[in-house]
Amino acid sequence: MKDLAEKIRDIPDFPKKGILFKDITPLLADGNAFKKTVDELSDRLRTKNIDKVVSIESRGFIFGAALAYKLGAGFVPVRKGGKLPYKTCAVTYDLEYGQDTLEMHEDAIRKDEGVLIVDDLLATGGTASAVVDLIVKLSGRIEGILFLIELEFLKGREKLKGYDIFSLIKF
Repeated sequence: MKDLAEKIRDIPDFPKKGILFKDITPLLADGNAFKKTVDELSDRLRTKNIDKVVSIESRGFIFGAALAYKLGAGFVPVRKGGKLPYKTCAVTYDLEYGQDTLEMHEDAIRKDEGVLIVDDLLATGGTASAVVDLIVKLSGRIEGILFLIELEFLKGREKLKGYDIFSLIKF
């Protein structure tokens, strides 16, 4: 995965001072690298029973939609509060400085459907953990959680114990 990792550029102090942002746009702009990324992630899912791919706003949508297509599964967007047009199920979770709310449509997942959670980045695990809570509220069965990038030093996996987690690239 070194070749894919080389397509990710570091942007210091974005979106605020002290943050080293992992910019995936060079990877997305390279058709071969993007295809390889989606293929590598989907190969990991061969033994899973996935009915829905749930992806987190906004960069997670890129990979989630591609994987849903490749798997023949439905795609479910998770968005920040107030962005979805229909009745929603919401969860509020803690951030480093405050709280945030995520929502998905209340009819997006049916009882016992196999769900794959996809996002671009695993950092502290708070966002992914909140999405797990949403899926559990809707009685979905979590088949796995996939990330393009994992920042291992932030130990986000610890908030997702008990689930099958896979990260393609680790920093």
